[in-house]
Amino acid sequence: MFQRILVANRGEIALRIIRTCRELGIETVAVFSEADRGASYLDLADEAYCIGGNNSSDSYLMINRIISAAEIGNVQAIHPGYGFLAENAHFAEVCRSCKIEFIGPPHEAMQQLGDKVTARTIARNAKVYTVPGSDGLIENETEALRVAEEIGYPVLVKATAGGGGKGMRVARNNISLKGCLSAAAAEAEKAFNNAGVYLEKYIENPRHVEVQILADHHGNTVHLWERDCTLQRRHQKLVEETPAPNLPKAVREDICKAAIRLVKTSGYANAGTVEFLVDSEYQFYFIEVNARIQVEHPVTEQVTGIDLIEQQLRIAAGEELGFSQRKIPCLGFSIEARINAEDPEHDFRGSPGTITGLKVPGGRGIRFDSHVHAGYRVPPYYDSLIGKLIVHRPTRAEAIRCMKRALEEFCVEGIHTTIPLLKQIFNHSAFIDGNVDTGFIERELL
Repeated sequence: MFQRILVANRGEIALRIIRTCRELGIETVAVFSEADRGASYLDLADEAYCIGGNNSSDSYLMINRIISAAEIGNVQAIHPGYGFLAENAHFAEVCRSCKIEFIGPPHEAMQQLGDKVTARTIARNAKVYTVPGSDGLIENETEALRVAEEIGYPVLVKATAGGGGKGMRVARNNISLKGCLSAAAAEAEKAFNNAGVYLEKYIENPRHVEVQILADHHGNTVHLWERDCTLQRRHQKLVEETPAPNLPKAVREDICKAAIRLVKTSGYANAGTVEFLVDSEYQFYFIEVNARIQVEHPVTEQVTGIDLIEQQLRIAAGEELGFSQRKIPCLGFSIEARINAEDPEHDFRGSPGTITGLKVPGGRGIRFDSHVHAGYRVPPYYDSLIGKLIVHRPTRAEAIRCMKRALEEFCVEGIHTTIPLLKQIFNHSAFIDGNVDTGFIERELL
């Protein structure tokens, strides 16, 4: 096991990693931007270094500064968390070329799966269904119109790089497709420095179901069941739960087996998530692999009892998985609600500022993963996530009731948050019955 690692991230996930390392006796080196200077979680690290200015482009995305901090801190490995450089294959390659282990997949696998067109080819080779679409990148309007005619409208123009809903546009006719191509390409170029886009058939009113996997360097690969991440706004997840509600047992088994096949075909190692769309007939289609730890990993930890950050560390250190597939339980139901510093009443406008008061819910079955506190200033430079409220109960009905009670107790003063919208979601009959799709929030609650 490592003796000392650097955490190349900030906020909630940085704190999460530091805590697991402390329990394992691993020293940590934190890095921070000027905007995060003085953050309380930095005190839990053994050392902390400032790596630049407020914007992520001047700090958390600066590979040379992170490597310099790692060398000064004399670490053996770097954990990237999620976001920023977590899925940057070049960063992983640079780490290992500097004799610093990257706590994540091999850069070759990351590069292949990070490109959604290549990932679709890998999926087909693994006999995993993909959404009908173009065979590769769309080179021009003529090709796009031809593919759209073949698969039928509506179609989804989708960036081959990155994620988070950036570089995605829905086109319902020839005229809108032309505009969507240029808009998606421009957004992808700005966000990922890669303007490549491809076309997929747009699946109307799907569910979004993903499978958590772990793979070591000794040929062992397991899944830790599925998560339902259907409730989204602007392609950004807001509520996640496991097990997925109303998913037939046979479909659940098939989707988990499909994820295993795809991961084995790609030569993947460490933690990752294979994401699918599920239509109204329970046919599922592969959409992408997230080659990192996910924001929503706590719900999987709650039902399996497995610390996913610890497993990432052990796998990166060369250890073999300490359990087989049949030894992984799925006990009860867990739901996560993301608390974002946003104003749902005004088009989810970001709400940076000082948290003047904070009352966090407690009691049986409640977990809150967050780095914020009363007096904390939410900076305007990064993702708006300020915390994750997780509940765990024997049944889904009990989990929903627990979440409703927790949200009633929750109070954040000084900024706007998504808590009022979350209360609406957990009181809505469609959610309670498990009958929602990815368009539910925009269609029913906004």
